[in-house]
Amino acid sequence: MRLLGVDFGFKRIGIAVAETEVGIVTPRPPMTASGTLKIDAVEIAKMAKREEAVAVVMGLPIEESGEEGRMARIFRTLGDHIVGNGVPVYFVDESMTSVQADSLLREDGLKASQRRKLKDGEAAALILERYLSEHAT
Repeated sequence: MRLLGVDFGFKRIGIAVAETEVGIVTPRPPMTASGTLKIDAVEIAKMAKREEAVAVVMGLPIEESGEEGRMARIFRTLGDHIVGNGVPVYFVDESMTSVQADSLLREDGLKASQRRKLKDGEAAALILERYLSEHAT
């Protein structure tokens, strides 16, 4: 089964794909955010269908208090729009995934300009890995 991971941002949307049977997660090039949740939802749903993903796994920003704040509500609204386009959505806490992605890319010896291009996809991959580890059977 395939899952599409999403690290949503207002400028770029990180994308990754997981092959759950073999446990391989692959980052994809980021999408450019449109500035409108409904349009972004349509594009994410189209990407999920192109990738033959059965669902989208979105990172959800959880505040330090453990509560969902304003940003989490925005992300859930985006998720509702994706569901409205025929693709199920699951959420997972995205805390520190962008920082971890940058750190991993830095360890690979990439320059800042290279890391910026790859960070969103890597963060989406970490979101998928977190989801898979939380739902391992």
